[in-house]
Amino acid sequence: QVRLVESGGGLVQPGGSLRLSCAVSGRIFSIGVLGWYRQAPGKERELVAIITSGGSRTYADSVKGRFIIDGDNDKNMVYLQMNSLKPEDTAVYYCHGDRIVRVGRPVTYDLWGQGLQVTVSS
Repeated sequence: QVRLVESGGGLVQPGGSLRLSCAVSGRIFSIGVLGWYRQAPGKERELVAIITSGGSRTYADSVKGRFIIDGDNDKNMVYLQMNSLKPEDTAVYYCHGDRIVRVGRPVTYDLWGQGLQVTVSS
């Protein structure tokens, strides 16, 4: 069974940095898209950043210039480097994968991790 396993959340002061990691478990052949979404209390889940297998990146306007998404195809991992964090970045961050191809298995679409709490507060 393929899973997304996240790590790296926590509490940080405004202006600080955090790095989130997400590992895709299983015998992976290829991954179409990996990314990060977030959901703040009382708000809908929103896209933060995604990266395709070809290396194309898309960012939410609210994080452009502050967050960097990067992937490691050899390790089947995706990272989110978050700099200059603001209190409004406080949310549960979710790793998301789509079109995950495993050896000898059907393609997995729309897979979510369990979520990481990120709190930006002094």
